[in-house]
Amino acid sequence: MNKNGSILYTVLILTLITITSRSTNNMVLTTIPLYSQNILGFGSLDVGLVTAVSYTATLFANSFLNPHFESRLRRKMFILSNILLVISLFFLSSANGLTIFILSALVGLLFGFIMPNIITSASLHPDRRTQERLLAIYAVSLSASLIIGPALETYLLHYFNYGYIFLFFIPISILATAISFLIPFPQSMAERHGGGSIRKNAGFIASIITITSYNVPFAAITTFLAIFASSQFGVSRDVAYSSFIYFFLTSLLTRGYMAVRPLRKIKNPLIFSVALTVLPLLFIPILRNYAEFLVLVAFLGIPHGSVFPISSVMIARGTEPAERNTANSYFLAYNNVLSIAVPVIFGYMAIFLGYGYSFSILTIPVVIVTVILFRKYGKNPRIFYQPETRVA
Repeated sequence: MNKNGSILYTVLILTLITITSRSTNNMVLTTIPLYSQNILGFGSLDVGLVTAVSYTATLFANSFLNPHFESRLRRKMFILSNILLVISLFFLSSANGLTIFILSALVGLLFGFIMPNIITSASLHPDRRTQERLLAIYAVSLSASLIIGPALETYLLHYFNYGYIFLFFIPISILATAISFLIPFPQSMAERHGGGSIRKNAGFIASIITITSYNVPFAAITTFLAIFASSQFGVSRDVAYSSFIYFFLTSLLTRGYMAVRPLRKIKNPLIFSVALTVLPLLFIPILRNYAEFLVLVAFLGIPHGSVFPISSVMIARGTEPAERNTANSYFLAYNNVLSIAVPVIFGYMAIFLGYGYSFSILTIPVVIVTVILFRKYGKNPRIFYQPETRVA
């Protein structure tokens, strides 16, 4: 296969596995809270706890298992996790107040083996420009999956309750399982395991601080957006869930632009992204109707589309290929920490403050971490500026 054919094949496989895996992942993460509240009668704190259980299991896989596995074992676990996910979706459809916690932990563990290996596969191309373009395509595929999944679920919720949603996503998960056998895992590269050097790496630390600026509010959005829409504006379950489509549509458009025109200078786009996170969150308590809510949600989708790929590029620029699996695993593990803590804290705040003011309070940590990022790494040229390379 020639060079162009090889790249096209990589793009096709990467796109398919990302869309199938992430659409199922997002469905599980957003439907378990809704199933828990509407079918099992959980309160806001319990909804936060069942979400935290899933992310805790993912954190365990990302922190203590995946970074220490050599490539052949990671490939076996990747394929096995996809197979077990199909079975888990079947049992989630009829979960009770106890088994929902067990199954939430199980699927969290499985996704902890699936998602880091996909992003690692996207970041190993030897050419830096192609590597960053593949990361952008990976990010676009993430956003596409987050439109396809919610659009399908919105349609299904018009006719079925939340339990059936897990069953309808089984064919998608089966397709992901088939594709998992085709995902390349590095065999010859001398991978470095453990996180000693990574945790001191400037590119890795900058990516951690950067993703915090968005994943703090996004962790709350994933769990409580549809619940807020339903309770605040009295819309039906399918209409409430459809708000995710507007959110992920602008995210997709943003990542599409970044895939076509990869960013070399990322400082100003990051500042713009933070501003588009803070301002909409501040306006949530004064929204008057569902239409205004959808406009605000669409604006929030723009930084969702930009901050993750910017963070991924920071890792790619700041680490060597042999460090990439460990860096990506710890990066996703940190995201899991946020996804564990934020829903529980947010759910507790919502008991006293309501959802609207709780969303606005999340602007405080966003501003703090952004200030820290630019004071510590704002002048680092390797992270914030990538010279354009020319091939003779």
